[in-house]
Amino acid sequence: MNRQPAVAGTFYPANPQQLHQMLDQLLNDAETTGKVPKAIIAPHAGYVYSGPIAATAYARLKKAHDMINRVVIIGPSHRVAFKGLALSRAQTFATPLGSVLVDQKALQGLEHLPFVDYIEQAHTQEHSLEVHLPFLQEMLDDFKIIPLVAGDASPEQVSQVIDMLWGGEETLIVISSDLSHYHDYRAAQQLDKSTSAAIEQLQYEQLAFDSACGKVPVSGLLKLAREKSLTIKNIDLRNSGDTAGDKSRVVGYGAYVIE
Repeated sequence: MNRQPAVAGTFYPANPQQLHQMLDQLLNDAETTGKVPKAIIAPHAGYVYSGPIAATAYARLKKAHDMINRVVIIGPSHRVAFKGLALSRAQTFATPLGSVLVDQKALQGLEHLPFVDYIEQAHTQEHSLEVHLPFLQEMLDDFKIIPLVAGDASPEQVSQVIDMLWGGEETLIVISSDLSHYHDYRAAQQLDKSTSAAIEQLQYEQLAFDSACGKVPVSGLLKLAREKSLTIKNIDLRNSGDTAGDKSRVVGYGAYVIE
């Protein structure tokens, strides 16, 4: 089974050449300095809005293009309500740039957890994982993905799963989240600044439901980072008013790395 793209042609170009050119430009405009991250938090909106912010995190994978061969991607569910974390039975996830293999063995290692289940409809129309795939295809040589959609799950549950999949330098963890939604430009800047400070301090308990749409997966990563004594830093914080949108109603985006 191949999971077909749900948002090609809306969130990003459906034409492979146009998509490649767009990614190329976004990534070339981003700084490639800094260490290769072990984990990133990056946004999942349409590329014209959040692409430049996501690119600041993805550009740092350049030196590890042949080293990272396994990517765990956890994003929030936008369309389907469920408890726990959802797996997919798809063998591959397709984008206009080709198909990415799913690490079946890793999924089987999660099946025994009571809060993890195969919920196909959680994946079919979900964009929070899909928009990251072309960036990964552009930056990495050969890799498999472990795609998880997070429903109503606790920080403990998410951190347990991330810990089980943590691996070594061959594994990258990607957490998909935007920040505040539909405030005016100034209000969004204030809200996102305080959310960003809570993230950098690993204070996931301080995140409100409307401070980040990926609050569930973000909280799981922050909990684990705290337990492992890791630090997370913000490398880009902007909103749609800075990139391609109207300043009266914006969505906030942040890029974060754990090195």
